[in-house]
Amino acid sequence: MVKKIIAAGLLVFGITISYGLAQTPDIQSDMRTDYIESEKQKQAMVQKAQEEAQLAEKDAKHRHMQIVSDRSSLIKAINDLKDKNAGLEKSIASSETRLSELAKEEEKLRTALLETEAVNKELSGFVKGYAKDLDTLFSQSPQSALASERDAFLKPLITETRFPSMDDIRHMVDALFDEIRLSGAVRRIDSVIVDRSGHESLSNVLLLGNFTACYTLGKETGFLLYSEKSDRLFALSKLPKSKISKQNRSYIKGSTDGVYLDISKGGALRQMTHELSLLEQVPKGGPIIWPILAIFAVAVLIIIERIFFLRRKSVDEETFTRALCLHLTKGETDQCLLMCEENIHKSIPRIMKAGMDCREMDRVDMENALQESILSEIPKLERFLSTLGMLAAISPLLGLLGTVTGMINTFHVITYYGTGDPRMMSGGISEALVTTMLGLTVAIPIMLAHTLLSRRVENMIGKMEEKAVAFVNTIYKTRE
Repeated sequence: MVKKIIAAGLLVFGITISYGLAQTPDIQSDMRTDYIESEKQKQAMVQKAQEEAQLAEKDAKHRHMQIVSDRSSLIKAINDLKDKNAGLEKSIASSETRLSELAKEEEKLRTALLETEAVNKELSGFVKGYAKDLDTLFSQSPQSALASERDAFLKPLITETRFPSMDDIRHMVDALFDEIRLSGAVRRIDSVIVDRSGHESLSNVLLLGNFTACYTLGKETGFLLYSEKSDRLFALSKLPKSKISKQNRSYIKGSTDGVYLDISKGGALRQMTHELSLLEQVPKGGPIIWPILAIFAVAVLIIIERIFFLRRKSVDEETFTRALCLHLTKGETDQCLLMCEENIHKSIPRIMKAGMDCREMDRVDMENALQESILSEIPKLERFLSTLGMLAAISPLLGLLGTVTGMINTFHVITYYGTGDPRMMSGGISEALVTTMLGLTVAIPIMLAHTLLSRRVENMIGKMEEKAVAFVNTIYKTRE
């Protein structure tokens, strides 16, 4: 650095001298002055250059020392950084090893978590399924009408708004066992029901497990049906038969051990509401039912008339004949005639009276007279029996006619409207079945009555013939 400063000064000096020599003689004197000045300046510049050189050298030494110091510091820092780097590399290697181990552990935990989530989801599904089954059981149980909102705790489990806890499962178990207990119990409780008029009424309710529910409301005793949608008990729209009502009322009061039970859980009761009695079915049979009913009325009148007539014509044959023959053997003909006159409205005494009138005739004439009297009695006994048989035959034929008429109407409906709506065809089919049922219902008792009355008449005719022969034999024994 000092050498460069000295060279620069010498260069400047050379240039100055050359410039001075080149000046004209006029300015040589000035050049001495200038030379002196330049020498001074030169000396000043040299001194300044030396000072600057010393300063530069001093600065260079200072810088060198600083550089050496900085170099030592840098070397030390570099060594420290190398040591630190080595430590960091070891730490990184250890961290990478730890990271690898943590990644493996994370994979294991993730696998375990997935398995746990799968198990939890499966358990939640099981609990949800059981909650749905329990909710369905509650919704179909009439016990819910007396304990509303007992299935409220099942809603979050069904909708899975929260994971089921052990308390929820215990609650489900307790509710299920409570339902099992109530389904096998007989309870009587005062509860609000919807009566047959559609109003809410407080009544005495009897629950027979989950099968049947009965109620007493004033003097009314009937069955209850459970509505799943409203969780309420509705009175059956139709009261049961008086026998059933009386039995159920006695059971509710505790005076009997027997009660009517619907094991179909309301199926039979619903069918009972649609069940029609014979009188309710008759108007549904159409116009053919009226001739059938007229036949039944005429037949009933004939049967009643025949019963009373035959009872009036009947007599204790054995007692009467025995007494009459006893008087004949004793020769008490007047007593025999008196007995016949007293019972002259009866068949056998009238025949015996005819025999007494011809008792002096020979055997053949007497038998002919008795046979004639018997033949005169037979038409009176058999009166209206043929009519009764005819009515018994006509009644099912009219029922068959109603069946044919109803089926014709049904086919007309099918022709116009098709078979899309079965209710449109039910009218004709109902008319057909009702007339057939009514015709058979009328014909069967008429045929039975006709058979019994015919048999009774045959027995009476046989008795008359038997007693007539016994009378003739007694007359001839007295003659001998």
